[in-house]
Formats: sequence, C-alpha cells, structure tokens
Amino acid sequence: MKSKTRRYFTESEKTLMWNRWRKGESQNAIARLLGTSHSAIAGVLSKTGGVRPAERQRSRIALTLAEREEISRGVAAGQSLRTIAKMLGRAPSTVSREINRNGGRKPYRANKAEQAAWDRAHRAKVCKLAKNPALALIVAEKLQLEWSPRQIAGWLKYTYPDDENYQVSHETIYLTLFIQARGALKKELIRCLRKPRAMRRSRHHTQKTKDHGRISNTVSIRERPAEVEDRAVPGHWEGDLICGSNNSQIATLVERQTRLVMLVRVPSKDTQTVINALIKQARKLPRELYKSLTWDHGKEMADHQRFSLDTGIKVYFCDPGSPWQRGSNENTNGLLRQYFPKGMDLSNVHQNRLNAVARRLNERPRETLQFRTPAERFAQCVALTT
Repeated sequence: MKSKTRRYFTESEKTLMWNRWRKGESQNAIARLLGTSHSAIAGVLSKTGGVRPAERQRSRIALTLAEREEISRGVAAGQSLRTIAKMLGRAPSTVSREINRNGGRKPYRANKAEQAAWDRAHRAKVCKLAKNPALALIVAEKLQLEWSPRQIAGWLKYTYPDDENYQVSHETIYLTLFIQARGALKKELIRCLRKPRAMRRSRHHTQKTKDHGRISNTVSIRERPAEVEDRAVPGHWEGDLICGSNNSQIATLVERQTRLVMLVRVPSKDTQTVINALIKQARKLPRELYKSLTWDHGKEMADHQRFSLDTGIKVYFCDPGSPWQRGSNENTNGLLRQYFPKGMDLSNVHQNRLNAVARRLNERPRETLQFRTPAERFAQCVALTT
C-alpha cells in the first residue's frame, strides 16, 4: 500500500491558513483551499491551541549574519579575537562565545552558526504558571468551579493588586490549557471551560436561529423607558426558554443591572404553563426589584397580558430575529449550556438542581461588574429596598 506523503506548508500558506482561521472559516474549508486534508490543517493549528503564534524576530543585541561572516573571515586570516571584536565593535567575550559554541576556530562557518543561533532561539519560554506552582494551583481550583479564564484573571488582579506574581492574563491560562507542553495545567481542566474544545476558535459566527413567532398586543422594546436601557435602575429583567430533547425546557431570567440569574422549571412549553411558572417566580421577589420583563416573540408568551395583570410587571418584546436586544440573557443561556448541553432531556431536572446552577453562576465574579459577583450586587439592591 502506498504511504501518504507528509505535507509541508510554506510560510505564505501558513499565513493564509491563520488568516482564514481567524475569520472563522472551518478547517475543512481551509483544507480545500490549500488542496490538502483536514488532518494536515488541524496538525498545524493544534500545535498552538488554535492561537496564532507570534512572529519570530531577531533580538536587537544578537549577532547578525554579516557580523558572523566578518568573524569567519577574521578566523580564516588568523586574526586574534580582540582584533575581530574591535573591528565589529563588540566585546571580545562575545566573539569568543560565538566561536566556542560553534565548534571552535577551525570548523567555524558563518551560515551554520547563523542557523544554529536561529534554532536555539526557537526554544519556548517557560510560562508564568509553570514557574509559579502556587499560582497554577489557584487557577486550577477556580477552573474547577467553572470560572472562565477572564474571570480568574480579573479576580486575581482585584485580589492581589500589588503582587504581579499572583496575576496572570486570561490568554496565558487558555494557552497553558491548550498547549500541554507548557506543563502547568492538566488537560482534563479543559472540560471545565464553557465550551470544552481542543483549541480556540474564532467568534465570527452565530448559532442562534431566528424566531418568527407572532404574538398580539405586544409592547415593543423601543417603548421601554430609558432607565431600562442604561441599566441605571435595578429590577428590569430579560427572559427566555432554553430547550432540550423530548420537548423539554427551562425558563431563564437575568436582571439587567446586577446580572443575577434565576432558573425556573416549566413542565410544558404551552403559554399557560409558562406564564403560571413566571407568575409564581415573580412573587418571590420584592416588587421594587421586578418592574419589567423583556422577552422574544416565542409563542410561550402569548398570554403575557395575564402575567402583567397578575404581577403588575410590564412586558416588552424584542424585534423578531434580534436576540442581541436581550444580550445579558443570551450570554447567560450560553453559560448554561455547560450544565445543560443541547440535546439533554430537561424534563427530569429538579428545581433544586436549577437553584444550585443559578447559585454557581451568581457567585462567579463578572468583568462587567468590576469582578464583583451578581449575588453581591443584588444583595446590595435588596438591602436598599428594606
């Protein structure tokens, strides 16, 4: 059987590959463009966890090829190291080390020395987490609590503002997870990420399908008061259903100012069941902290007027096919897929489990809250109303 020939990519092909990957194209599409296999593309991208490697640059203090050629000519002419160094404007020790690390005077060749120096410079730096096991342990513990790398990085900066040894960027955490050669974080921790992929992907795509359901007597989001828009006042919520298999679903509610999450078990998607569940949930909160609810045009809210009549809460509806108008809720639904993945049967999920998941999300620090938690911010609002 004929063996496969390994494909080597030129620098221009690699540049094209990374440009297309950053734009969000799939590995199959890139493979077709370059006339190769999916596995060949994956082999290049996975080496750095899907993150484009930094362009290599020569150090400004390193010897150049022209200087190495001068050294080679000086050695061939029998000149002393001090003479060669003076001619180059370099220290004699620099010339001495250069010659010794490349075999000595007799075998020294400028081109070989240049390539050897370039190869030595390719060695990866030891990452910060590998040099600081205590910091790596903290990061691992927070990952196991399903904190995102950005939340961890922000929390560390807030907790240790004057100690850079206990600060690390979210990119470093991602790269340490995806590039196991760094040896600081176990590969199993990738499963703790919101989307446990083998490498990072571009975000230039959307997986949300459009909902064109029509409901009568709706009040448009465009009529929502300004205090709702700028999040200046607490008590304005966004809601939606996340669906599972066997026609199962969970109602999700997010408070716009504090980002507090509430999850509600709904046995059926019909409007009577959903509205009854939302009314029951609304009565658990102080009236001052539940003033409005923004939803999409899902048919489950067809009986929205009964909800407003029973609770005194105004309901506003997004434009059809505009999920970004409920941005906080959409983001939360994405986070919840870590606990309730697509295709999971949600009908058997108990309310106690929903409460536990909501508590986990509410106790995570959020960048938009200056790395405070939604639970902290909402508790402050409750205290002000009592």
